Amino acid sequence: MRAVWSGSITFGLVNVPVKAYSATKRHDVSLHQVHDADGGRIRYQRRCEVCGKKVDYEHIDKAYEDGEQTVVLTDEDFEALPETQNDEIEVVQFVPSDQIDPLTLGKSYFLEPQGKSPKSYLLLRQALQDTERTAVVTFALRQKTRLGVLRVQDAVLVLQAIRWADEVREVDFPATRSRAKIGAKEKKLAAALVDQFASDFTPEDFEDSYQVELRQLIDAKLEQGEALDTEATFGKAPEDADGEGEDAEVIDLMQALKASLDKKRGGRKTTGRGSSSGSTAGSKKTGSAKGASTTGGSQKKKTASKKSAPTNNASQKTASKKSTSPKNAPKKTGTRRKSA
Repeated sequence: MRAVWSGSITFGLVNVPVKAYSATKRHDVSLHQVHDADGGRIRYQRRCEVCGKKVDYEHIDKAYEDGEQTVVLTDEDFEALPETQNDEIEVVQFVPSDQIDPLTLGKSYFLEPQGKSPKSYLLLRQALQDTERTAVVTFALRQKTRLGVLRVQDAVLVLQAIRWADEVREVDFPATRSRAKIGAKEKKLAAALVDQFASDFTPEDFEDSYQVELRQLIDAKLEQGEALDTEATFGKAPEDADGEGEDAEVIDLMQALKASLDKKRGGRKTTGRGSSSGSTAGSKKTGSAKGASTTGGSQKKKTASKKSAPTNNASQKTASKKSTSPKNAPKKTGTRRKSA
């Protein structure tokens, strides 16, 4: 696996250096578009609608259009945003795990401990397990400020992005307010049907039957000689560049814990992106995210919990190889394997 981000988790004055890896990968067979006449690879080109010339990626800026006017945003504009250089996953709250709506959950990342000692990583992991709480965090990734949660899975800290509150649509379907009566017999039959399908969920029992059949079709065409020379029609694939960030500095763990507790009890405030409500692992109440934690003497600007600002993480590169078991939706995308 290749790290897609490196930085540190901060809760209170405790600093946990980590690297992030994509926790999921696609299992779909990779397909390209080709010309039906000769099998040649179809490639898209970026052309300017004004001069008609092909434009290289490094000469492309972004723009916002309101229907009448267009505002062009350059790389320098994005670099000037406050969150551009942010490389922290900042804990702003520790909340009961059942308060996280699964509907808001997004992409997941495995976090690997870095630095001279993994003690602070192990401490945060233990605190989440002991308190049965989930850490709400803010972080920046791929030119966006994001909201996320930290949880523990198989002894590994997992960072999972969650959608901002205004990104979840509100719906009101009239049929759901129907006063149609459901009889006792119907309830009983429905419960019996549920019992017929009741079992423990085992993802390994399911497979993506479409991808299996597609792979079989491709293999059959290869065996029958219905294939073209890849390099002659597609060309050589570009090589990916590798880049990883530097390790974050680690401050004394006990000193950071004590200082965080003292600051929380004293009610003193500093300027920053979030709150230091997560400074006590066993705390049952969290801060209002109005204050901020300070790590290594640096100050970060506050990130609004309901507003996303684009950031420029040009130095961070997306991994082309991602690993973990695929997510399958047994009722929509797959069929259950027959046991031998």
